[in-house]
Amino acid sequence: MGNKLYVGNLPYTFSDSDMEQAFSQFGAVSSAKIVTDRDSGRSKGFGFVEMSNPAEAKAAIEGMNGHQLGGRGLVVNEARPMEPRAPRSGGFGGSRGY
Repeated sequence: MGNKLYVGNLPYTFSDSDMEQAFSQFGAVSSAKIVTDRDSGRSKGFGFVEMSNPAEAKAAIEGMNGHQLGGRGLVVNEARPMEPRAPRSGGFGGSRGY
């Protein structure tokens, strides 16, 4: 098991420091980052926490997965590597002779 965790179904008002504080009860938090919308800067309702070792990461999953926070049940599991995306198509961006 790795040290990086995916945390989903977060309250939209949750901040990086809120998430770090919530997970610190299970060990040392190396980093905590809420993913935000590029244009508006608003939370997308998920983020990532990196614990200092795999044992602490496992304890955090067991302790926080399904935990109610702000009226929402958290989804916490081991983060997977980002899968490559297909190139975007459509829209402007080609030389169509205009």
